[in-house]
Amino acid sequence: MAGIETPAEADEPGATGLARVAAVAGAVAVRSLSIVLLLALWEGLSRSGLVTPFQLPSLVRVIERIGSDIASGEAANNAALTLYRALTGFAIAGLGGVVLGMLIFRSAIARWFFDPIISAGFPMPKVAFLPIIILWFGVYDMPKITMVVIDAIFPVVTATILGLQGVDRHLIWSARNMGAGERELLWQIMLPAALPQIMTGLQVALPVALIIAIATEMLMGGQGLGGAMLEASRMADSPGAFAGLVEMTILGYVVIKGMAMIRRRLLLWHQETQRPRGM
Repeated sequence: MAGIETPAEADEPGATGLARVAAVAGAVAVRSLSIVLLLALWEGLSRSGLVTPFQLPSLVRVIERIGSDIASGEAANNAALTLYRALTGFAIAGLGGVVLGMLIFRSAIARWFFDPIISAGFPMPKVAFLPIIILWFGVYDMPKITMVVIDAIFPVVTATILGLQGVDRHLIWSARNMGAGERELLWQIMLPAALPQIMTGLQVALPVALIIAIATEMLMGGQGLGGAMLEASRMADSPGAFAGLVEMTILGYVVIKGMAMIRRRLLLWHQETQRPRGM
């Protein structure tokens, strides 16, 4: 009968696709609401007269400054330099942290040597090493990358150890009973089982790497998002300083979302990526 939707019509691919698009759009709108409200509050406060334009430039002026930075290529150049330092240090810390975590897990001597260092070094403010690192490596990219490695390696090492310790013992016993050697046990059983925990450590280390890269740029000056923001502050360029803050926020958001996508891709087999049907 006309006007009555049949089950076959309800299950049409087009209808399902539109429903999914609408659901995604609604979810994005809800998640973005707080950002929209924050930006509206920013603009309203800047126009209220409670603060001066120097203390809080209007959002429109900051957006215009960002557009100017993009047009001149300055934003892309600074973002590329900051990303290079952060991701290079993160890659070294990620690889070194996983290898060191495996070594500590498997070797009593390595555990005896490194455990006190990790326990003492994890909570300390490692940026205090920056003056020493500058003395050793100069004032170019090496100190900044080195500081990223020093800060980002700790969560990766810890997550790797915890992940390996948490592997189901029944998996290990079953693999050994089937004749798996120690190398096969490590690479084919233990590391894949510990991968979710390792990925969590990497997800913690990535924003740390970005934060330290920007912080060292602010402390040492030069090019990069942190250095540009420091220079704007020194020149009393309030729109430039706030534009740098917004650019850092956008860059951080993109990097973190990219890491979350990589995690989902690598853990397609894991239960955390399996959603119940109908959700």
